[in-house]
Amino acid sequence: MAALNTPVCDFNWQAQDFTLPATNGVTYGLKDIAGEYGTLVMFICNHCPFVLAVLDKIVRDARDLKELGVGVAAICSNDAVAYPADNFHNMQLLAEEHAFPFPYLHDADQSVAKTYGAVCTPDFFGFNSELGLQYRGRLDATRMNTSTADLPRDLFEAMKQVADTGQGPAEQIPSIGCSIKWKA
Repeated sequence: MAALNTPVCDFNWQAQDFTLPATNGVTYGLKDIAGEYGTLVMFICNHCPFVLAVLDKIVRDARDLKELGVGVAAICSNDAVAYPADNFHNMQLLAEEHAFPFPYLHDADQSVAKTYGAVCTPDFFGFNSELGLQYRGRLDATRMNTSTADLPRDLFEAMKQVADTGQGPAEQIPSIGCSIKWKA
């Protein structure tokens, strides 16, 4: 397994709309998840050790961001045939087990991941209230098997800044993770 880094933030790239089913039985579009002061779209999956290392922190940060008026959603775009751990049923189980405070969306045809240019899990896209991209960095300095509770909260602090000012930090450290599992 080779780890990939996300590209640098393409500031003000406009969030693209989508319509995807969620594990809670509801279908969501971008406008349904957008927050008053910003929106965070995360590409995650069930089996990636990078995601699993930070999953509790993702849930914590999503809760805290929602209190700041930032809408949050997670999308799984992996090939669920080749990677059954990432199928819709298992997505439902993961969302329930971790009490996701955000919709967990299934991008079965992988079109949303391609439109967004997602490359790995986790891959974070933080938008301002105008849906212009302001953050494409890491959650924090956690790496596989090295989770530490007291690390600076890069994603949270960046999105707090976006909610307060509409602008993300100029310096961002890329996220690292497993590649999106593309269909053949």
